[in-house]
Amino acid sequence: MTRERLAGAARAALGGGRRLETVERVTGGSKKGVYRLVMDDATTAITYLWNDAENYWPAAEGDDDLTDPFSPGLGLDLFEAAHVRLARLGVRVPAIRLVDRDGAHGPADLAIVEDVPGEKLEDLLTRDRDAAAPVLARLGEALDAMRRHRAPTYGKVAVVEGGGASRGQSCEEVVLSRALRDLAEAAARDPRVAGARHRLEERLLGLAAAVRPRTEYGVVHGELGPDHVLVDTDGTPVVIDIEGCMYFDVEWEHVFLRLRLHDAYEVLRVDGLDEDRLALYLLAQRLSLTAGPLRLLDGDFPDRAAMAGIAEHNLTEALALVRA
Repeated sequence: MTRERLAGAARAALGGGRRLETVERVTGGSKKGVYRLVMDDATTAITYLWNDAENYWPAAEGDDDLTDPFSPGLGLDLFEAAHVRLARLGVRVPAIRLVDRDGAHGPADLAIVEDVPGEKLEDLLTRDRDAAAPVLARLGEALDAMRRHRAPTYGKVAVVEGGGASRGQSCEEVVLSRALRDLAEAAARDPRVAGARHRLEERLLGLAAAVRPRTEYGVVHGELGPDHVLVDTDGTPVVIDIEGCMYFDVEWEHVFLRLRLHDAYEVLRVDGLDEDRLALYLLAQRLSLTAGPLRLLDGDFPDRAAMAGIAEHNLTEALALVRA
C-alpha cells in the first residue's frame, strides 16, 4: 500500500487533525504485514495488512478452505470473529480503531488497532522471570476462560459461530491427517526424516488409535507462544495474532505452550488433560514445526537462520520420539 493510503486510514482511525509522520515495519509477521503508524503528535497505532505481497508462505492447495481448522488464518473476517469471541470471554486483545474490507484505503484488507505499550512476554521472561510470574498467572486465567467456553463442534471461530461445519470427523483425525502431510513434506526435504518416515508414521497411527472420542471443544489460540502475548503497562497479557483462533481440543494449545515456554509453562499447567491427545499432538507439532519452517524457506522469508534453527531443533526432537 502507498504511504498516502496509509495516511488516509490513519486519519480515519485516529482523527483527521493528525498527520502521519512515519511508518515502521514490526518484525515477526509471516502471513500479514504489521506496521506501526506514528503520527505527528506521537500518537501511535498498529496496522495489519492482509494481501499476497505481505504473505511469505508459499501458496498451497487448500489455503483458502476455511473448513480446515489448520488452513492459514488469513483475512479480516477471521480476525474480527476471533477478536469478538476473545473479548467476550474477558481476554485482553488490542482494541480495534478501524477496519476496511471495502477498499476505501487500498486493495488489501486492513485493520488499525491499539498499539499496546509495553513488551512481549517473550522479552519479559528473558529479562525478569519474577516480574513475568504474575503475567503468566493472569494468562492462565484467560486460558481458563477459553477452555471453559465450549462448543459441540470444532473449527475456526468464524466457521463454528457462523453455523458452519469443518472437515473431518474429529480433532484427532484432522491432526493425524495434517501430521502425515507434514511428515511427507519433511521427508522430501531432509534425508534424516526420510530414513525414519516409516517409524514416525507408525508412531502417529498408534497414538491416534489410542485417543477416545470427544464431543465438546474449547477455544484455543492455536499458536500461543510468548511472542504472541504482549504485556501492557498494568501487567495484563494482551493476546495478538489471533486469526487462527478456533474451537478445538485444548490439549493442542497446552502442547504448544509447553514447547514454547519450557519450565515457565508450569504456571499454566491444568488438571484433566487427556494424556493420549497430549502424546499425539506433541509428535504432530514437532513435525509441523519441522515441515512448516522448511516450507517457508522455499520462499524469500528474510530471517532464514532463525527459521532453519526452528526446523532443525524440532526435527531432532521428533526423531528422538521414535528412536529405538
